[in-house]
Amino acid sequence: MFFETLVQAEVRTRLRGLREEGADGAMIRIDTLCGRSAFPTTYRLSRFVTEPARESGREHSEHGA
Repeated sequence: MFFETLVQAEVRTRLRGLREEGADGAMIRIDTLCGRSAFPTTYRLSRFVTEPARESGREHSEHGA
């Protein structure tokens, strides 16, 4: 995760900065966690992951003798 905030304008500012630094915009994930009365709306920037990491035990067994 790059960044999390309650302020939408901060997300736009941070996103602009990431793009200016050369981050691939297609690989940036933007989540809006909708709030309720007890929990405010939260905005989160993170890196999009296309394939989950393999478990070391499972990977090892695939290449076993």
